[in-house]
Amino acid sequence: MSRSHADPRPSPDWLAPPDLKAAGTVQRLLAEKVRAEPLAGPVRTVAGVDVSQFPRDPRGLIFAAVVLLDAETMRIREVATALRRAPMPYVPGYLGFREVPALLAAFADLSTPPDLVMVDGHGVSHPRGLGIAAHLGVLLDRPCFGVAKSILVGKPVAELGEARGSTVPLRWKNRDIGTVLRTKNRVNPVFISIGQRVTEGEAVEWALRLSPRYRLPEPTRQAHEAANAFRRRWLEEGGAEPE
Repeated sequence: MSRSHADPRPSPDWLAPPDLKAAGTVQRLLAEKVRAEPLAGPVRTVAGVDVSQFPRDPRGLIFAAVVLLDAETMRIREVATALRRAPMPYVPGYLGFREVPALLAAFADLSTPPDLVMVDGHGVSHPRGLGIAAHLGVLLDRPCFGVAKSILVGKPVAELGEARGSTVPLRWKNRDIGTVLRTKNRVNPVFISIGQRVTEGEAVEWALRLSPRYRLPEPTRQAHEAANAFRRRWLEEGGAEPE
């Protein structure tokens, strides 16, 4: 990963801690580096990120995809992929350690870094304040937020309206940690939380703006499709194991 894409350079323990106790310590350390601040400049490009995996795969293969879209037209400008072995098994609450190494490898292949990153997962709406969107956002040091399909921690403070654009705060331990957002009329909501260098209001605005037709915003929807296509192509080409 080049320094132009991330500052500071990730420490090995930030990606592959030796055990869960160390992983929790890393999460708390990196959570302190999360900055909720207004976007520093115009958003011309948005990257959606997601991964694909085989069910119950003992090899822990992670097929990562980053899809760079034009923020105005939502047309795809570039797709980057990477295949890595997860450095640790799946444990709820520690997803970033499985997926972030592969995502960083995919980001390193982009010719141009995005102005905003949208992750299929949680940001600070996490027991230790470091869901995958915050984990990735801190290591990339780029504006980043999470769009999750279900709640990890917390509860909506009120009943959500049925209309597109309806929002209510997601609250945990007397603190607002995200936003419940309805992106389509009478369709299940998504759960927005910041990852790095963006405000919650901006994250909600961009998630809604980039969801003109579907429940999921176009960047993460396209990343989901790209990651699955990458995994299928890998199988068709013989399934060479990563180093």
